[in-house]
Amino acid sequence: MTSLRDRLATRSLAGVAALGASALILSACGAPPPSSGSSGGTSGANSSYLGCMVSDSGGFDDKSFNQSGYEGLQAAVKDLGIQEKHVQSKADTDYDPNLRSMVQAGCKLTVTVGFLLGDATKNIATANPNSHFAIIDYNDPSFPKNVKPIVYDTAQAAFLAGYLAAGVSKTGKVATFGGLKLPTVTIFMDGFADGVKYYNQKKGKNVQVLGWDKEKQDGVFVGDFKSIDKGKVLSQGFLQQGADIILPVAGPVGSGAGSAILDAKKAGTDAKLIWVDSDGYLTAPDYKSVLLTSVQKTMTKAVETVLQDDSQGKFDPKPYIGTLANGGVALAPYHDLDSAVPSDLKGEVDQLKQDIISGAVKVTSTSSPVSQ
Repeated sequence: MTSLRDRLATRSLAGVAALGASALILSACGAPPPSSGSSGGTSGANSSYLGCMVSDSGGFDDKSFNQSGYEGLQAAVKDLGIQEKHVQSKADTDYDPNLRSMVQAGCKLTVTVGFLLGDATKNIATANPNSHFAIIDYNDPSFPKNVKPIVYDTAQAAFLAGYLAAGVSKTGKVATFGGLKLPTVTIFMDGFADGVKYYNQKKGKNVQVLGWDKEKQDGVFVGDFKSIDKGKVLSQGFLQQGADIILPVAGPVGSGAGSAILDAKKAGTDAKLIWVDSDGYLTAPDYKSVLLTSVQKTMTKAVETVLQDDSQGKFDPKPYIGTLANGGVALAPYHDLDSAVPSDLKGEVDQLKQDIISGAVKVTSTSSPVSQ
């Protein structure tokens, strides 16, 4: 059987080839150090409970995915009085040893952050049935019963972002690109493209989406979640093609898109950025002036809730699926660009959210999570 890493390499090959010849500063909200550590309350019923977390290779200071998960662990320390231990992975080869170190440290529940840790989580959980695990953004029906998936139907919130982008665009072109061609990446791109399509149908418009073809499941990918410069080059290409709103689904690489858009703004081009996973206004404040909105996964609350349940003896392996209905996914406020969104468009986006929740509008993606 091929490993997850082998499958990912195959699936991302086309995106890397399409790229051709084409370290973040910690955010103001305060990202954690890269090394492992332990802290927490020293009294109370939870004072002896040790909750842990292992990042993917993007690191806890990615201003996005890993950082939001880590903030959930810190919230559990503050609100529940638990102890915590965390370790940052610098490469794929760190996943197994990092997870083993958490088990050896006596972690009651270890949260692994991201699809890339799927194989390692399954292997270590299978070998340690008395330890509990939760994994963000990956669900495997063959997981042992001591693993709880935390997954998100981000296509729903991305659908709103696509509709919004189509309504705000002045050029009639918007763009998106991914880090790697993973289901947890393409689900954003699917929803975004369908939101633009829905706007076109409702308004009789022809706003184009650059960087992703949902029907063909083919588009533009950096090839990793680290190459910020490549993200900037891709974004510059989209801007040159006329796109004035860009949705990067690539963790820290989104900073490359933000940088390209800021440069374009200085040169007189009115372009905008849509962030993913966290509210970029808070986690990537350098791009406030060009940030239209963010497609959020409310990972912080989900992580804290799973840790709380486990600390109270309520662990269960049933997947948590974040949706618009339960607040697991959301469209962030428009913040400084609120005036750039016409009032009637704001109302349409609000109504569209309710229509998705009620089922009046169906949002589908081959990557949407399902209950098991």
